[in-house]
Amino acid sequence: MSLYAIADLHLSLGTNKPMDVFGGWSNYINKLKSNWIATIKDNDTVVVAGDISWAMKLDQTFNDFAFIENLPGKKIFLKGNHDYWWTTRKKIEEYLNKNKFNSISILFNSAEIVDNFAVCGTRGWSYDCSSKEDIKILNREVGRLTYSIEQAKKFNKEIVAFLHYPPIFAGYECQEILNVLQKYNVKKCYYGHLHGKKIGSKAITNDYKGINFNMISCDQINFTPVLVP
Repeated sequence: MSLYAIADLHLSLGTNKPMDVFGGWSNYINKLKSNWIATIKDNDTVVVAGDISWAMKLDQTFNDFAFIENLPGKKIFLKGNHDYWWTTRKKIEEYLNKNKFNSISILFNSAEIVDNFAVCGTRGWSYDCSSKEDIKILNREVGRLTYSIEQAKKFNKEIVAFLHYPPIFAGYECQEILNVLQKYNVKKCYYGHLHGKKIGSKAITNDYKGINFNMISCDQINFTPVLVP
């Protein structure tokens, strides 16, 4: 059993929001499916770190979730900035159970054991918080990340943190998020959100202040889940 990660599937099988219009996304559904099947075994787990479906409401995610359900492995969902369908844990879990999406769970104020790892995380927020509303959201995300890591610590396993927003980018830092990761001595962090060659080339994908960062946006990793070593 192995742990993998990917972000930004941006599925729109139930809505009219195709990603093929963007550079590098041509035929991405078939690429994602074939690469996933070639990489993931049934006993593996894949963390999907946000921007999963373009659906606006939970009941509009059915086709996207069914597509993911039929792929190999267990999947752990994390909220992204475009996951407008995301609601309460209770409602999401009821929806997953109702539709027999048995291979999908959510990471939300929680943590999970996957083999030798304790998986934790949250959406995160932008490094540029100039408004009161942004600061409020960031503080809430800091609290959620802290709580998630606290839950992960109980498992006495290596902690791996997943975020949707990058806590560092092109010389900028979301200091509040970085502080939490450093406080708990987290050594591995995976994030998405960034797209395109120009933006992707500015991403931090190595050791930074004692933390190994990895970008896992779909189009940046050839639509193939990345192994967490």
